[in-house]
Amino acid sequence: MSKKAISKKYDIVIVGGGMSGVCAAISAARHNAKTALIQNRPVLGGNASSEIRMHICGADSHGKRPDSRETGIIEELLLENRKRNPQHSFSIFDTVLWEKCRFQEGLDLYLNTHMTEVITEKDKIKKITANQLTTEKIFDIEANIFVDATGDGTLSYLAGAGYMCGREGKSVFGERFAPYESDSVTMGNTLLFKAVDFGKSVPFEKPFWANSYTEEDLKFRDHDEITYGYWWIELGGDSLDIVADGEVIRDDLLKAVYGVWDHIKNNGDHKADNFVLDWVGFLPGKRESRRIIGDYILKEPDLLEGRIFEDAVAYGGWPMDMHVAGGLKTKLQPTDYIHLDKIYTIPYRSLYSKDIKNLMLAGRAISSSHMAFGSNRVMATCSVVGQAVGTAGAIAIEKGLSPAEVSLYIKELQQKLIKDDCYIPGFKNEDESDIAKTAIISCSSAIEEGNCENVINGISRKVKEQSNCWISEEIASGGEWLSLVFNSAVNVKEIHLKFDSNLSKEIMLSMSHRTNLNQVPGIPPELVKDYEINYYLNGKKIYTEKVSDNYYRLKIHKLENPLECDKITVKVLATNGDKYARIFEIRVY
Repeated sequence: MSKKAISKKYDIVIVGGGMSGVCAAISAARHNAKTALIQNRPVLGGNASSEIRMHICGADSHGKRPDSRETGIIEELLLENRKRNPQHSFSIFDTVLWEKCRFQEGLDLYLNTHMTEVITEKDKIKKITANQLTTEKIFDIEANIFVDATGDGTLSYLAGAGYMCGREGKSVFGERFAPYESDSVTMGNTLLFKAVDFGKSVPFEKPFWANSYTEEDLKFRDHDEITYGYWWIELGGDSLDIVADGEVIRDDLLKAVYGVWDHIKNNGDHKADNFVLDWVGFLPGKRESRRIIGDYILKEPDLLEGRIFEDAVAYGGWPMDMHVAGGLKTKLQPTDYIHLDKIYTIPYRSLYSKDIKNLMLAGRAISSSHMAFGSNRVMATCSVVGQAVGTAGAIAIEKGLSPAEVSLYIKELQQKLIKDDCYIPGFKNEDESDIAKTAIISCSSAIEEGNCENVINGISRKVKEQSNCWISEEIASGGEWLSLVFNSAVNVKEIHLKFDSNLSKEIMLSMSHRTNLNQVPGIPPELVKDYEINYYLNGKKIYTEKVSDNYYRLKIHKLENPLECDKITVKVLATNGDKYARIFEIRVY
């Protein structure tokens, strides 16, 4: 007896609950689209979840590129994690992501829900069918817009969208670092592990099914950090297909992990006598499978020149990280890091299918060549792409447009993203409704590079030598203030503040002891902690809002009723450890 499906209808449905899907879903819902997030695992986060435990890399290249960390929703999530999870637990991060989605107004979250069918009519997706494994419920889910954040491009593939897979030869896109000839090779999958010091000697007996490795086998693969390993335990993508042979690849990876651990424990002096395996992943982290074809395919030359597209909505900067075909089966360097001198932008035209008119693309399946994919596949880049897609989808719903038609409103999309604290290189705040730009700015004090007028210059991070930030002198006992004076009384509904969370330092969750040592623990000390906003009219203070224990970079203050005032001051009383008050931007609506 077959069960009757439960019918649901939304404005936007996102399939895939990795970091990109999470950011897309939150963004779409916050911009008033009725949204569903469909995730076939019990937890959110994809490769950053407790099931896989990969750290979230991005344009800052592990802190090597100053002032380049991604902001927006991904920054909000990582700062929330910093507050809630000082012990660096991936399970707690699962909960942070669940909470942000589960309690987001306008967003319905479906966990353990696997998409089984995609129904299309002509060149549009009408609905998907999904089976929730924990409840045995079957859902028929309709939407105006669907977003493929599956990683493997599964939604797009089942809908019949055009896609690419494998490596394009040099001549296909004019890419000098590409292989000479096209082939079907993709990067492989990885299982990670964690080891802990047991406090006494612990022997390890290799399982009969595990591989064996010599120091010669691993000579190009750094295995000094024995507590966390290893991205280079990578298999699949050559003779084994990443998707179709996924179970075989997982089994082969388990044999490899236990073989590498046997080498560490029982071959040579790796100082591992007291160490024991504490966790081994069972869900491989995937790098590459299908890439969906959009109206523009991002290419290697775009990255190498740091191209600023007119329809830019996100950016990247991780090297073109090209893993060796065959992975651990080879005795070659496991990857070739092709350095990028500049960060590059990602065009909106790469974020929707050219074939399926209501299909948008997020995460690692966006429209790019294999070479460009080597950079844009990392999770922080995928996250800002996801936020751009969610925001664009909401615009499409509001205006009754297809995703492609949102290109006609690209400036509106860009300005919404910048307002929401997404950085788009080459663009700045040009929001005509932001009346802070009409105010006269003054402050209690400022260091030389920290002029108070920076808070209305439209750029909310340091770029090269321009601080773009108000930086006070050392905070005095009564606090440091910044004032906005208007020519006449204005009606104020909202104040937006963007603080400094030090975008040169990593704050991502990691199992790597080495990576964590390079991070400043806790909340970034530069972030403003305690402050107050004061409103004045005709020289009289009429309202004060006080905030304590802030740990966010973006703070939005919405007044219950519009307030008539002619002066606003923001007084910084304390930071999370730094001795200067720092504010990148103040907006007034």
